[in-house]
Amino acid sequence: MNENTSNNLAGKVVVITGASSGLGEATARHLSAEGATVVLGARRTERIQALADELNGGGGKAFALQTDVTDANQVKHLVDTAVQTYGRIDVLINNAGLMPHSPLERLKIDDWNRTIDVNLKGVLYGIAAALPYMKQQHAGHIINVSSVGGHKVRPGSAVYAATKAAVLMISEGLRQEVKPYHIRTTVLSPGAIATELPNSITEPDIAANVRKLYEAAIPADSFARAVAFAICQPDDVDINEIVFRPTSQEL
Repeated sequence: MNENTSNNLAGKVVVITGASSGLGEATARHLSAEGATVVLGARRTERIQALADELNGGGGKAFALQTDVTDANQVKHLVDTAVQTYGRIDVLINNAGLMPHSPLERLKIDDWNRTIDVNLKGVLYGIAAALPYMKQQHAGHIINVSSVGGHKVRPGSAVYAATKAAVLMISEGLRQEVKPYHIRTTVLSPGAIATELPNSITEPDIAANVRKLYEAAIPADSFARAVAFAICQPDDVDINEIVFRPTSQEL
């Protein structure tokens, strides 16, 4: 354990959405090992409760609460509970996401709506829940998850890319607005990371193409380390954007 990392993370209260698998689960494990208190939100209650039990059993501090990020009240309840339980919120990681790629001509309107509700509205609901507390504390860190897809659009990814590009814009707007409150903002744009994200694709031919890209995927812990790097900077250093990919990824 890096001494500076442990000092900067120890005791921090970190709320993570989409914590039942993939990037969220890996980040919860990594930050907990570095001494952070992690509050886990996801729809799959059994998964996050098992993870919380495991982290607590290993000497960490973790709390799980079923949360659907498409419901603003549930996201608020997650953050409210974190503050009521631990006294503050130091970091919010808006991680929950979907990637149901399809060409627009297939008119997968339900997929479009789910993607917007989770990837875009879910981030806004997280900001709405955490910002009042962080303003009051005059401290905090909001970490949003975009994607390489937010920087580059490909056929079949238009709606997903649009939501992830919007996360970039929301994060930059937020960065400028929260200066008076000493709140830090970071947006991470990962490439192909080994997670369940490709499983959210409902079109079999598109899913097959994406899985080819994901053959070079790197472990989810790579995301967790990038998150820890951003959090662990001195309070006067604001890491605003991190883009990272597998070394072999062309896109």
